[in-house]
Amino acid sequence: MSVSNNGPLSGIRILDLTSMISGPMTTLMLADQGADVIKIENPNGGDHTRSVSTKRNGFSASFVNNNRNKRSLTLNLKDPRGVDIFKKLARDADVIVQNFRPGVVNRIGVDYDAIKEVSSSIIYVSISGFGDVGPYAQKPVYDPLVQALSGLTTVQGGSDEVRPRLVRTIVPDKLTGYAAAQSISAALFHRERTGGRESGEGQHIKLSMLDTVVSFLWGSDMGAHTFVGDELASETAQSFIDLIYETAEGYISVAVQSEKEWTGLCKAFDKSEWLNDPRFATSALRGQNIDERLQLTQDILLTDTASNWLSRLEAEDVPCAPVLTRREVIAHPQILANETIVETNHPLAGALRQARPAPQFSKTPTAFRLPAPSLGADSHQLLGHLGLNDAEIEMLAADGVTSLGDVS
Repeated sequence: MSVSNNGPLSGIRILDLTSMISGPMTTLMLADQGADVIKIENPNGGDHTRSVSTKRNGFSASFVNNNRNKRSLTLNLKDPRGVDIFKKLARDADVIVQNFRPGVVNRIGVDYDAIKEVSSSIIYVSISGFGDVGPYAQKPVYDPLVQALSGLTTVQGGSDEVRPRLVRTIVPDKLTGYAAAQSISAALFHRERTGGRESGEGQHIKLSMLDTVVSFLWGSDMGAHTFVGDELASETAQSFIDLIYETAEGYISVAVQSEKEWTGLCKAFDKSEWLNDPRFATSALRGQNIDERLQLTQDILLTDTASNWLSRLEAEDVPCAPVLTRREVIAHPQILANETIVETNHPLAGALRQARPAPQFSKTPTAFRLPAPSLGADSHQLLGHLGLNDAEIEMLAADGVTSLGDVS
């Protein structure tokens, strides 16, 4: 992996107290963009995702995919010596991110007010599941619970009258990571405008997975509850059919909005009579009669293969795409042209295939600088930078305040 760093966040130091997905994804994006991320983990096992399945040579796929470009320091924050070391690190840090259950950081003494005393310009980010106040604040939380409480499962089900369904990927966790990373960049920009690290304004950013998903849904899925006084009592699906269609061989997606696209679809299907059908004469009527329109579309698509239909639809400039398995995605010509997937070599886990960061910066490119670290791999070096000598570091390790991991 490359060790050079000229990413847009080069020079920014982040102390990462997070585990699982939402927090690590936040700091992953910032690390990919050049930030120096120090992942602080408990010496006794570290981030839970280190131990989940799909592993090789002691590294899980989840951990390596969410923790590259980071350094690992183990600290027992239940020990006052661990807290003291953390506060020393905070003096030179720009950002702290934590996703403990609300109240935990206050009990151990690393909350925003405590850190602000040693670093007045710190940007401190608290990620929670349901929020830090209210009846659900202290409840344990996982992604499916947020999908349920936010309404996402009923959106996915399609109607209030049918069985709710989970989105089969952890949308709340990952979406919260994106929201947190954006908010950190905004806060860093504000601090820079008000004096920078030396005298600029730091702040405490709070965000919950629940708020993130509700905000995300509102722009497209909460129209029936936008106009106060005119709410709908029950939501119904736009159509009983989604936009995934079965063909004689394989599945495709077809989406038609404009008049030009509707005309192209009719031409590709050799169904010019649909253009004169009063049910489909305007965009509004096609929306009102969506069930009939999509059923006709499905019936036609069953008469030929996916590849043949894609060729015919593409010839008429109708929006369409194949439905790919995960194995097929990594070999698709568009993915290859975008160079979306990259292969690197991890010194312990071996050859890895990962998605590159989505944003491509023309002046400050992202880079895979560091492999995901083994637990405590950088403890000795980082503690040494704080002025501790070898004997002091060894004593802290013997007492369980830190651990000294494999630095291969």
